[in-house]
Amino acid sequence: MENGQVNSTQAMVLRERRKSVLLRLWIATGIFFMALPGTLLGFSNLMAIVSHRRLGGLPAAWIQGHGHAQVFGWVGSFILGIGFYSQPAHGRSVVRLPLACYLLWTGGVASRWVASIYGWHWRAVYPLSAGAEMAAVLLFLLAASRHKRPDERSALGADAATSRSRRSPMPLWMAAVLLGSAGLFTMVTFNFVECLHLALVGASRAFPHGLDQRYLVLMAWGFLTPMVWGFSARWLPAFLAIPQPDSDLLSFALWMDVLGVLCGVFGWTLLATMLLAVSAVAIGFALHLAERPHGQAKVAGIHPSFPSFVRVAFLWLAVAGFLGVWAAVADQHGGIWGASRHALTVGFVATMIFAIGPRILPHFSGFYSIYSKRLMFLSLLMLQTGCLLRASSEALAYEGILPVAWKVLPASAMLELSGVHLFALNLMLTFALGRSSFASAPGEHALAVC
Repeated sequence: MENGQVNSTQAMVLRERRKSVLLRLWIATGIFFMALPGTLLGFSNLMAIVSHRRLGGLPAAWIQGHGHAQVFGWVGSFILGIGFYSQPAHGRSVVRLPLACYLLWTGGVASRWVASIYGWHWRAVYPLSAGAEMAAVLLFLLAASRHKRPDERSALGADAATSRSRRSPMPLWMAAVLLGSAGLFTMVTFNFVECLHLALVGASRAFPHGLDQRYLVLMAWGFLTPMVWGFSARWLPAFLAIPQPDSDLLSFALWMDVLGVLCGVFGWTLLATMLLAVSAVAIGFALHLAERPHGQAKVAGIHPSFPSFVRVAFLWLAVAGFLGVWAAVADQHGGIWGASRHALTVGFVATMIFAIGPRILPHFSGFYSIYSKRLMFLSLLMLQTGCLLRASSEALAYEGILPVAWKVLPASAMLELSGVHLFALNLMLTFALGRSSFASAPGEHALAVC
């Protein structure tokens, strides 16, 4: 009996170690796309725009390539990696299915970036890369669909009536994550269809402006936003010592977001931005972020400024919503739209990743804590300062309201670039030098055992 328990424990440790090593692979890949094809390309794009003093002086494919590398290559890799880590798996499926998904996803994102920037056989590469990304998401959703909630598993042996009576309502945080997953699938499908259309009849390798605007609404508010909301509703009550989310307000925020995305996709821009702004304000109240904590926030192993940066991130979300309404009414040269998207993607999404990532990623990856609390703080401070300068000066410069604002944009880009690379350095040092949370056990090179 004791030998059986020991073998079972060793098998469990080996399985968890394999999952942690795979997560590190996903995270390292996301960091690569974030730091190089994503942020570095964004920096060079902005420098080119500043030198021309107008947005139209830069190829649209370069701007879209930057966005694709950031959302698909960075955030998408993080989410898929965490998603696979969170799924219970047994036997060879611990490695083989996630690894197949990883190869499809990474190959698709990398080839798309090369084709967007260099135009290398783009008519063939675009649909192939988009097809690989869509196949990866389908594999991920297939793996997720095989697992049931605990209350559903416990009712499998009961009759239908008893089973229905035992089922509890789906937690709203899970509904938000599923909504984000649906947004991810819709986004990759949209991307595949348009890439195929461009390959067959397109005059250039860039999405047309009007279609790209609708795609960005789907990407930002249909995928990124509800996904972050779901994980926030799940983790923040424990991390920040705040009450559980207000279910009515959270449902309201999700419905406003869905309606806003639908209006945006159908081209009803002003109504879409108004609904999305309402949802951005409602989610902050739904999560009780303005209320006094009922205890001490969990900041062990991370910088104590963590709760403040989380609250600032949701403030940026509201700013993004209101800037979107202003853009729908007054934007002429893309500056207000750019400020709104930057407030959402950098001010909200990136700040949440920079704040919560050091709290959960080392633990999930098999380490006790992030390598440096100071690097965590500095990366967040630089990101926030750069985002503040960028969001406040982009609209003023692009729209010709205050020409001197053009001089602020390079400084904002340098600060954000530095913050991104400090975040990447901190995670890489954690993986290289951090103290492992696994005791010595058979299977040190678990990933090789497929």
